[in-house]
Amino acid sequence: MLSSLLKEHQQRQHLRREEQERKKKEATAAASALTAAMVDHLNVGVAQAYLNQRKLDAEAKQLHTNATNFSKQAANWLHLVDNFNHALKELGDIENWAKSIEADMVISAWLIGLQNICLRLCSPSRGLGYLSFKTIWHLGW
Repeated sequence: MLSSLLKEHQQRQHLRREEQERKKKEATAAASALTAAMVDHLNVGVAQAYLNQRKLDAEAKQLHTNATNFSKQAANWLHLVDNFNHALKELGDIENWAKSIEADMVISAWLIGLQNICLRLCSPSRGLGYLSFKTIWHLGW
């Protein structure tokens, strides 16, 4: 009877150990599955963050390229406007020069005309030989 009790006890211990081992394996498998699920869940977030970072990097690179191109274009525009401004100043200088030459020409033409009048009036055949250019000038002829 004692030996049968011992056998039963050993059998129950063996069954308990097997059950405990089985539950331990199930718990380990469940923990592994939970860990894998958590890692997968976190990896999805990390993967999304990585993709977002790559997109941001690409957009930042494109923005830098666009900003550089815009800067070059603005410099070109500034150069063109500066050249245009310089050309306008030159045209203004030429216009002033032309007006000055025109005024000089008008004065010269008027003086030549006056000189011709004086020469005709002051000729000895007219009898006004005593009138000089200076006299005619002061008279306003």
